[in-house]
Amino acid sequence: MITNKETAKHYTWGQNCSSWVLADTAGLSVKQESMPPNTKEQLHFHKNAQQFFYILKGVATFYSDGDKDTIGANTGILIPAGTKHFIANETQHELEFLVISQPNTSNDRENVSN
Repeated sequence: MITNKETAKHYTWGQNCSSWVLADTAGLSVKQESMPPNTKEQLHFHKNAQQFFYILKGVATFYSDGDKDTIGANTGILIPAGTKHFIANETQHELEFLVISQPNTSNDRENVSN
């Protein structure tokens, strides 16, 4: 199945962030997402899914289990299952990235109070 942002299912989350579902099976989820400047996700973890984030455009800051990592375009980061984490766009520019989850994160997310 061939897909792209124009044909993929789209939804918004958080603070006007966007997600396009490029692949969605029980064993794999691939999404292209964008975050406006100065936005962040809620702290959470996945019981079963590991996630790989790959930055397409901009600079992302990841907070995971007490660590802070800032990465730019053409760079990725692996978040193991069970790791408390969130992604933030702490810049004045749009952030675009892929998030690849294995297995799918459906019913697998647990939000954590900040």
